[in-house]
Amino acid sequence: MSVVKSTLPESAQKVVGQALQSTLVDLLGLSLIGKQAHWNIVGPRFRSIHLQLDEVVSTARTFSDTVAERSAALGLPPDGRPETIAATCTLPGPKDGWLKDTEVVQVIVDALEAAIGRLRERIAATDEADPVTQDLLISITAELEKQRWMFDAENWPRDN
Repeated sequence: MSVVKSTLPESAQKVVGQALQSTLVDLLGLSLIGKQAHWNIVGPRFRSIHLQLDEVVSTARTFSDTVAERSAALGLPPDGRPETIAATCTLPGPKDGWLKDTEVVQVIVDALEAAIGRLRERIAATDEADPVTQDLLISITAELEKQRWMFDAENWPRDN
């Protein structure tokens, strides 16, 4: 059933729909990873990282709404149901229980890097199919790269 007529040709709808849905899953997953770490962080940098995690969660939630609305505007129903996120999110996340501040930093850096890598693939895939969606994915990537940089700077000095 199609409630909203897409402005995209059918061939582009599939590419764009996959890109938007997988981005939605990554963003919702990232917000959950961030909140899990936010609630369980311990260590001397607790407060600063605790607050920084809220920035990542807010960014992921805001962009997830934008991505879902872009999908809906194109006649492609977004799926952000918990069971969909649980079944399809593959971002690396934190372990169970309390997390040292250094572990949290690495978990978030790893999750952001994975999300960014997949976003870059989707940017390439949507180049011909829909430059508007591609532009949205570029904006999300830029913001997640900024967040990754800020967390990665917490790893200084490095042992290697």
